[in-house]
Amino acid sequence: MTQALKGETVAWSASDRKRLEQLERYAIAIEPSAQHQAAIDLLSELKRPTQPLGAFQLLVDLGLWSEHENLFLRRSQIDVEFSAKVLAVAHERLTSPPTDIDAPLRRDLTHLKVYTIDDESTQEIDDGLSLEIVGDRQKLWIHIADPSRWVMVDDVLDLEARRRATTIYLPTGMIPMFPAELATGPMSLVAGQTCCALSFGILLADSGEVLEYEICPSWIRPTYRLSYDDVDMILEQGVTGEAELLAIAQWGLRRSEWRQQRGAIRISIPEPNIKVTNEEVEISPLHDSPARQLVAEMMILAGEVAAHFGAREGIPLPFRSQSPPELPSEEELLQLPAGMVRDCAIRRCMPRSEMTTQPSPHASLGLDAYCQVTSPIRRYTDLLAHRQIKAYLRGETPPLTSEQLNETLLGLLSSVQESSLVERQTNRYWCLEYLRRHREEVWRGILLRWLRPEEGLGLILLEDLGIELAMRFQRQANLGECVLVRVSRVDPRSDQIWLEEVPVEAPMPVETIA
Repeated sequence: MTQALKGETVAWSASDRKRLEQLERYAIAIEPSAQHQAAIDLLSELKRPTQPLGAFQLLVDLGLWSEHENLFLRRSQIDVEFSAKVLAVAHERLTSPPTDIDAPLRRDLTHLKVYTIDDESTQEIDDGLSLEIVGDRQKLWIHIADPSRWVMVDDVLDLEARRRATTIYLPTGMIPMFPAELATGPMSLVAGQTCCALSFGILLADSGEVLEYEICPSWIRPTYRLSYDDVDMILEQGVTGEAELLAIAQWGLRRSEWRQQRGAIRISIPEPNIKVTNEEVEISPLHDSPARQLVAEMMILAGEVAAHFGAREGIPLPFRSQSPPELPSEEELLQLPAGMVRDCAIRRCMPRSEMTTQPSPHASLGLDAYCQVTSPIRRYTDLLAHRQIKAYLRGETPPLTSEQLNETLLGLLSSVQESSLVERQTNRYWCLEYLRRHREEVWRGILLRWLRPEEGLGLILLEDLGIELAMRFQRQANLGECVLVRVSRVDPRSDQIWLEEVPVEAPMPVETIA
C-alpha cells in the first residue's frame, strides 16, 4: 500500500484485496466495532487516523474511491449494476420480443398528435398526452408506457424489477429499475416511433369532473418530445399551432379547480434541482410552473380513472390513500404570512399516504380513490396495476388476488424506503458540498418556521437554491422575514452546517407571496 500511496502502479494480491475489503467495510461503518479491528490495526500501522473517516481517506488516497464516494449508497443493499444474466435477457428481448398477449385489444391511436413532456435530461419517457375532437366534444387521452409488453410475470426481468422496486434518482445519475437499453428504448414512448401504451380516454364536464372514460391497450406514435420549458413558452405565448396543447392546459386548470373545491391541498414550496456532472455541482430551485402543473393534473386524472375502474370492477389494485390532516384553525393560518410560510405550516400537518388493496379517499388530492399508474418503467407498483387492469380487459382473472397483492406490496416496502433514504441523504450531501464551495457567497433566505423558538433555532429556505436548512438566530425575527445569510462552517461528510446572518442596514420585507 505504501507504493500505491506514492503514486506507483500496484498489482494487488489476494491478501491485499482482503485488507482493502476490510477497509471498505470499516469506511462505511457508522461507529467502530470489534469486527473492524483488522482495518483499525492497518490504519494504525500506516499511522493514519483510526476512525471510519480515516479508512475512507486512505481509500481515496489509494485512488480506489472518489473524494465524493456515495457512502449512503454503499451502506445500502442497492445494486448499481445489473447482473450479466439480466443484461443478457434484456438484450434478447430487443431481438426476440415475447408474444404481445394484448395485441387483439390494442387500439390504433397512431393518428393522434401525442405530446411527451419531461425534463430535458429524462431518458425514461413513460407518459404522453393527446386531445381528440369527438363531435363537438374534446376528449383527453393520457397514454402510459406499457413495459409489461416486454416483461413476463416472474421472468428474470420481472424478478429483478420487483427486487429493486423503483428507479433511484441521484444528482450523479439514475439507477434504473430495468436495464437502460429496454427502459429508454422499446419501453419508452419515443418520438416518431410506434409504441405500445395503456391509454386512458376521458371526457370531462366543464367543471372538471369525469363524465366518461375508457381504458385500452394501444399503439401510439409520439409526435413531439417537449421539455417543461418548451411547454411553458408555448402556453405563455399562446402558440396557435399547438391548439391541442393549449386545450389540454385549460382542462388541467379546470381539474385543479375541481379538486380544490373538493378539499385538495396544494403546497408550493420550491425544492432543489441538483445535477452533478464530473463532480461539478449545479443547483437551482424547482418551482411549480404551468407546464409541471399541467402534467401533474393529467397524471392525477389517470390515477383517479384507474382507481374508479378498479373499484367499480372489483380489481385488486395498489390504491394510495391519505387521511385528512388536522390543520391549524383558519384564524391561526391567517396570522401567518401568506405563501410559503403558511404552506410550510400546512405541510407539517400532512399525514403520510398509505398503499392498500382497498380504495379509500386521498385527502390532499381531493379524490375518493387514487391509484398510481403513470410510471410503470420506474415504479414496480405501477407495473402491477397495469397487469391487473390489462388482465381484466382481456377477460381474464387478474394475476394477483387482494391477499397476494398485499403480500407483494409489503415485500416492496423496505426496498422503496431504502431507496428514498439514499436519495434524501445523497441530495443533502451535495447541497452541503455546493455550499462548501460557495462559502463566501451571501444568500437570501426566508424564515419558514421555528424549530426550537426558545433557542432561536429556525428553518430557512435559501430562495436561489430551494434548499431548506436550520439556522440559529441571534436576535428576534419574524416568520416570513427575509434575511441574508452566509455559511460559517460546513462539513458535508458529517452532515453539519452552520449559517450566520449577514447584517443589513434596513429590515428586509416579510415574504407575502400568495
